[in-house]
Amino acid sequence: MNDYERVAQIIRFLDERRAEQPDLAAVAARAGLSPFHLHRLFSAWAGVTPKDFLQCLTLAHAKELLRTGESILDAALESGLSGPGRLHDLCVNLEAASPGELKSGGAGWTVSFGFAESPFGKCLLAKSPRGICRLSFVENEKPALTALQNDWPQAKLRCDDSAVARLAAKIFVGRAIDQSAGTDQPSPGSFGTARTGAPLRAFVRGTPFQVRVWRALLAVPPGSLTSYGRLAAAIGQPSAARAVGAAVGQNPLAYLIPCHRVIRETGVIGNYHWGPIRKRAMIGWESSPHVAQSHLQPQPA
Repeated sequence: MNDYERVAQIIRFLDERRAEQPDLAAVAARAGLSPFHLHRLFSAWAGVTPKDFLQCLTLAHAKELLRTGESILDAALESGLSGPGRLHDLCVNLEAASPGELKSGGAGWTVSFGFAESPFGKCLLAKSPRGICRLSFVENEKPALTALQNDWPQAKLRCDDSAVARLAAKIFVGRAIDQSAGTDQPSPGSFGTARTGAPLRAFVRGTPFQVRVWRALLAVPPGSLTSYGRLAAAIGQPSAARAVGAAVGQNPLAYLIPCHRVIRETGVIGNYHWGPIRKRAMIGWESSPHVAQSHLQPQPA
């Protein structure tokens, strides 16, 4: 069991027993760790204690993030930008495949892919000549590769785990921790908080409507949330909340295009393509101090 799996087990227990407010000893017993090791493991991963992290998942906190996300999204789109400005030196340029590229299915391309560890478990990352074309969290590698091949059936797939590990380190803010519970020392695959280099290029295949939704999602920074209805209003189609929800669910770039930052208008976090526990982990993790000053922000493409 890796660190994310341990943390996910803790988050699931905290979520199930939220009303009981379990103490550290009870959570540690559930995780099979000593209270000391559990506190070190969780605090190193999340940047906050389990108790503080639980607060990040409460309804009141989600509603406050939702309110903040609305104001930032409105300001960004009203100013004519695809995001609220370059607040960090890592940005995301999102480009959409042309009809000709969709028809060719990636003919003549080499798509590099690999599997890497992230703060939220193993992920598949793939990069085409036009940019990052797939980021998905995986429990089983074969279906993930099948989905990638189905997207670009005529492309040649080339495995490059080392390049993908470096790319994952640029995408995910924070740091990994050793697989041995109880230490917060950086591991060889640590995720650094320092961000340098050129903006990331993201390349997606989707309908014009889907791409508009994904661009609007990029305007919601870490630490803020929005709702399906507000996202629909932001793209000028306030009655299309259901269609927006479908587009959010078909996002090919998990985390990079932050569909996990969309929740219900009531403040309920709701489901997620990659699992509701992973969504809760992402929201809580991004709300914690160790990523508060780091932002993945888009630039107009």
